Amino acid sequence: MKSKLCLILLAVFILSGCSVFGQATPQPLPTVELDTNSPTRPAPVQGLGGGIVASGVVVPAQQAQMVFSLSERVKAVSAAAGDKITAGQVLVTLEGSEKYTAAITAVNLELLAAQQALSSLNENAGQARAQAQQNLANAAKALKDAQDERYRKNLARVSQATLDQVQADLIIAKDVLKKAQENYDDFVNRPANDVMRAQAFSRLATAQQKVDQIQWNLDWLLSRPNTLEVDQADAAIALAQANLAEAQRQYDRLQNGPDPDALALAQARMTNAQAQLASNQSALANLELKAPFAGTVIKVITHSGEWIIPGQPILVLADLDHLRIETTDLSERDIPQIKEGQPASVLIKALNQNVKGHVSYISPLADTLGGDVVYKTTIDLDAPPAGLRAGMSVEVEFGVSQ
Repeated sequence: MKSKLCLILLAVFILSGCSVFGQATPQPLPTVELDTNSPTRPAPVQGLGGGIVASGVVVPAQQAQMVFSLSERVKAVSAAAGDKITAGQVLVTLEGSEKYTAAITAVNLELLAAQQALSSLNENAGQARAQAQQNLANAAKALKDAQDERYRKNLARVSQATLDQVQADLIIAKDVLKKAQENYDDFVNRPANDVMRAQAFSRLATAQQKVDQIQWNLDWLLSRPNTLEVDQADAAIALAQANLAEAQRQYDRLQNGPDPDALALAQARMTNAQAQLASNQSALANLELKAPFAGTVIKVITHSGEWIIPGQPILVLADLDHLRIETTDLSERDIPQIKEGQPASVLIKALNQNVKGHVSYISPLADTLGGDVVYKTTIDLDAPPAGLRAGMSVEVEFGVSQ
């Protein structure tokens, strides 16, 4: 069509030139027959003259190739090619939900127990502090009792030298008593008022008292606890002191609320249960392939009972209700003149229609086409025409950017 128009213009130019310079007789213009079977391109949208032209294609506003992130057997396919899908609708389900459901039930029980333990710590903080105070008082009393017991029994260690000395004194005292008894025996038959008899009796009585005193001392020393008993008494005091220190530490820990260690453990237990719950819920959710947006199922690439692997294409979903234009050969030489929001005229070849639109996105990264550097540009149509389909080829004329 363009070549025919060029021929007409060339003929007009030649004829007009001959008329001016050669003063020749005007000749009739040659007749050029137009091909009436060729479609006539619609007039471009007014106001876009002098713009840049690029080829393009109609594409869905959103398109996704759906995959699973785990390996499992397909339990059910709930969508077929051509189905209209709402966002969040389940498209494909995998097997294995039973184990995750059971795990979620068990974790929920653990989470409940952890929450109850944490609540109990907070609710019983006052009672625990009072009990710690009572334990502290009991420990202090136990220490005092142990110390008193050791003092009451006078648990002093008795050296062997002391025992030997007392036993020697007893031997000597008994010898003196024996001699005093023998001396008294010499005067025992004299009258009671006899001076010699009285003196002998006095020495005998004194010797007997001496023996009795030393014997009592020896018996007392021998009755003292042995080394093991003293060690046990000292150990009882040491244990009571340790118990008192621990009771004091526990009381100090509860002064400002629940036991920090018990509180941290209960919180960690609950956090762990929550993490396990989230993990199992996520794993259960991953068994279902859900539509990320509303659209139309283009292709289903799996069947029930089929084993899939991570990343394997399962289904293709596209938003065919919202179509837009993407250029395919916009050159790097022209892209500096294109701006987002810039108007554009789009010729939809299959529909033989020109439609207004505007640039909504310019790719920041370049592609290559036959060795040329090109940038993909997206155009949103102001009023998409009836019959517009994804994949149709278009020609885009960009208005001059101001």
